[in-house]
Amino acid sequence: MNLMTHPPATPDAVAEVLGVLDLKTVGTDRFRAQPREFGRRRLYGGQIFAQTVMAAQLTVDDRAPHALHACFLLPGTPDDPVDFEVERLRDGGAFSARRVNALQNGRVILSLMASFHRTEEGFEHQIEMPPAPEPETLASTSSLLADWVQQTGTVPHSMLEVSMTQRMGLDVHPLEPDSVFGDKIRPPEYAHWFRVCRTVPDDPRLHYALLAFASDLCFLGTSLRPHGVPWYAPSMQPSTVDHSLWIHRPLRADEWLLYVMDSPTAQNARGFVRGAIYDRAGRLVASSAQDGLIRPLHTR
Repeated sequence: MNLMTHPPATPDAVAEVLGVLDLKTVGTDRFRAQPREFGRRRLYGGQIFAQTVMAAQLTVDDRAPHALHACFLLPGTPDDPVDFEVERLRDGGAFSARRVNALQNGRVILSLMASFHRTEEGFEHQIEMPPAPEPETLASTSSLLADWVQQTGTVPHSMLEVSMTQRMGLDVHPLEPDSVFGDKIRPPEYAHWFRVCRTVPDDPRLHYALLAFASDLCFLGTSLRPHGVPWYAPSMQPSTVDHSLWIHRPLRADEWLLYVMDSPTAQNARGFVRGAIYDRAGRLVASSAQDGLIRPLHTR
């Protein structure tokens, strides 16, 4: 397999992602953005999450986000603009708190609580990054797709997920390439390397928003792996209910990050997933968690 034959994304795709994060000021602590369609008619959850995070950051000067908790209330559409209303809850000596509502057609589709913290010295420890092959030794999702089509002459249903990564300007390299397509029963674990496929500006707010953008990718599907059902199966109705992201250390979204996911439980038509995100030096830069709907359509 030639790992470099099929580039995973293009600079134009990155420009589109940066464009959706370029919020327009429409009033005091009010912003607006036009979302984009990334391969699904419903609004990609990571996109609206990232835009809401960016809106909160635009009202804070010198503090980095450390805790971001989003509740997804209604599905959005990529066709209509989204308005972001920020409420300044607190600006203390070390912490700032913001609440942000994302509205589309007058209805709140996402509500975010965000906490920011100034840089401080203190105790440090972290769990070690698990062993992982170097990203350059692994195939990208786009290469895997091209090889599958060439070998089988068919386009798998999971092309949706792969084409989404290309349109998002993300370079994604799964640690288990043979698990990208198919519906085998597997442990509730998944991991991939990812990065934005070209260098982006140094503004830390942009890198935090891009991390939020990518943090929802392949996440909920981890809870379906023990059941042999991919999230994109026509029989499924997957949907994020709430998503949390904790940022521990500075990071760059245009450098390789290892996203390690596991799903401790699924119950009551919901799957719970946890994630740990490491940079290439092995630093734990962020953690995530999500509770999402994994309801088979015939049980609705």
